[in-house]
Amino acid sequence: MATDSKKVITYDIVRENETIKAYISQADKVLAAMGFTEHSFGHVVKTAETAAMILKTLGYSDREVELARIAGYLHDIGNVVNRVEHAQSGAVLAFRILDNMGMPAEEVALVVSAIGNHDEGTASAVNPVAAALIIADKCDVRRTRVRNRDIPSFDIHDRVNYAVESSKLYFKNDNKSLVLDITIDTSISAVMNYFEIFLGRMMLSRKAAEYLNTNFELVINGQRLL
Repeated sequence: MATDSKKVITYDIVRENETIKAYISQADKVLAAMGFTEHSFGHVVKTAETAAMILKTLGYSDREVELARIAGYLHDIGNVVNRVEHAQSGAVLAFRILDNMGMPAEEVALVVSAIGNHDEGTASAVNPVAAALIIADKCDVRRTRVRNRDIPSFDIHDRVNYAVESSKLYFKNDNKSLVLDITIDTSISAVMNYFEIFLGRMMLSRKAAEYLNTNFELVINGQRLL
């Protein structure tokens, strides 16, 4: 990927930036006040590493893999403004940050496009980084994201996430299929509850996988459902 004479901004540089840390931390506090699951460093780091794994496995360049990490780490900073249209506000914040850090315009544009297209309501796999980000974000389903520990007071989002005992995302069949393999405790949440909450996200992940010329499969408790 061609770049101009500006700086090479790495994932490590982005992670060490105190301004970015403050935005991520405050964005998570906003969502906590609204009753959402965890969207702090645990989520954004996992999203970053998963997005990078997807592109690396599919043979994309080292720099594209690095940009996927950066996009994954920054993708939810727009929540510091508002949950509504957080992808778009996050893209604007990311543009300002990365431009000021000296990232080349071509790379800024790629990361900003990915961030601005990751939320369900307006998401689209407009480039490989965006496609990888969509899948990585939507497939981060795990018990540790639930803040509430009072099970009787769980809403459906808490129940579905808390019911997930294990979650793995991996390639099979010579990278022709990307599989999200989940084990759910059905005494906490029925499989249908998962579909009620996450079907749209899974269909979006399938479209993103198709952009990357692979298939997306959803397996719950050993049964393929998508």
